[in-house]
Amino acid sequence: MIRLPKKLLPFLFSILSLSSSAQKVGMFDGHADIGTVTTKGAATYIPQADEYVVSGAGTNIWGDHDEFHFVYKKMKGDFILYAKADLVGWKGIEEHRKVGWMVRKSLDEKSAQVNAVVHGDGLTSLQFRKADAATTEEVKSKLTHADVIQLERKGTTYTMRVAKYGETFVTEQVTDINLGDDVYVGLFVCSHNADVAETGVFRDVQISVPAWEGLVPYKDYLGSNLEIINVASGRREVIFTSPKSLQAPNWTPDGKSLIYNSEGLMYNFNVATGKPTVINTGEVKNNNNDHVLSFDGKMLGLSSGVEKLGGSIVYTVPVSGGTPKQVTPKGPSYLHGWSTDARTLLFTGQRNNEFDIYSVPAAGGKEVQLTTAKGLDDGSEYTPDGKYIYFNSNRSGTMRIWQMKADGSDQEAVTDEDYHDWFPHISPDGKWIAFVSFLKDEVPAGDHPFYKHVYIRLMPVAGGKPKVIAYVYGGQGTMNTPSWSPDSKKLAFISNTTMQ
Repeated sequence: MIRLPKKLLPFLFSILSLSSSAQKVGMFDGHADIGTVTTKGAATYIPQADEYVVSGAGTNIWGDHDEFHFVYKKMKGDFILYAKADLVGWKGIEEHRKVGWMVRKSLDEKSAQVNAVVHGDGLTSLQFRKADAATTEEVKSKLTHADVIQLERKGTTYTMRVAKYGETFVTEQVTDINLGDDVYVGLFVCSHNADVAETGVFRDVQISVPAWEGLVPYKDYLGSNLEIINVASGRREVIFTSPKSLQAPNWTPDGKSLIYNSEGLMYNFNVATGKPTVINTGEVKNNNNDHVLSFDGKMLGLSSGVEKLGGSIVYTVPVSGGTPKQVTPKGPSYLHGWSTDARTLLFTGQRNNEFDIYSVPAAGGKEVQLTTAKGLDDGSEYTPDGKYIYFNSNRSGTMRIWQMKADGSDQEAVTDEDYHDWFPHISPDGKWIAFVSFLKDEVPAGDHPFYKHVYIRLMPVAGGKPKVIAYVYGGQGTMNTPSWSPDSKKLAFISNTTMQ
């Protein structure tokens, strides 16, 4: 639970009371007390902190009717609701006070509904009323005291994913809940006491519309959020949104720009102005998300599809733009790393029907094969001291992160087999590895598709248990390339949603 200093509480509640009559709250259409609530609730959005602060009274969300405060918007179809949520204060008045996400057929107190809820005593559950005025039912999670809450609708199936921040999701699901296509979705707080208003704080609130049934990969695309996450606090910020597919942001060493690809072109996104500009890459205009900046930030390595040469070909070009120089003579060749002295490139090449990791002089020349194991080896990247290369491989049957010396010797796995782990990125200070983890029940070991539930995980280079720092709807293009800020404090990545 959140404990606020006593001197801040009057200020907090003055904000709530001033905003309680406002209609629109941040991304939401409005807010209201649901049911016969004697103590008025309130809600406000604080843009500077990107937080929703909601107060609500009400006796309960249970039985055949509800009493609480609801911050809502109308939506159709499928969606994924995500937030970090907590209640203000350690004890509160009632142990069964509630905070969470809700989907309702209507704003009537007896409406059919589904909610993902965390109680003041830690009970975490998926609650639902199948029909108007029906008795509320509940599926209790094995996890208690969750502070990450996700509620997803797919047709008439509702899936709750909850976690304590830093850990992976625990999942519960209910099926055959028909609330109609047009519903109210939003954040709620219930005090479990008609005479007292409790307060919840919601951070990193996101509503994503997932891929539609029948989407054709690499032909149909969702929109993109370019995000930055503070690694220490876990706070996320969406700095740019596009209806197009943006992929694989690289952070420039001066910290001023992010380089990403979209629709075959390369873009320089100015972080201060929030504006992207096209990087001139001449006739090389089929660029994919395997592009890498040199350590000094002067050169940009590209991977661009050339059908007559067998697929993706590696090129280099000044980061300011120019005429690209071809490096690999044939494809598929997918670039992933530069050496610290900018003289050598690392790429995944398909040669003799096997995908292995190769090095090649940045000026062009002989390819040197560094891995030979059966299976897919990919995502290779030098450490900042140039001594090691990290990569991902499914040679064990599960995609895992591996380490080897710069000459390809002493190859060993550094992650376990719980998830399919891709694209290791070493922080500039050499202390951390960030990577993307796919769920085994969603993807096979050799694939990293678009539009899946993925984790961005972090682990010390020295070894240790990985920690989840971001829960993302994304996958391919989310973090394929080195995306650390130069001070090793932030990561840039892409999440996806169908634009409304």
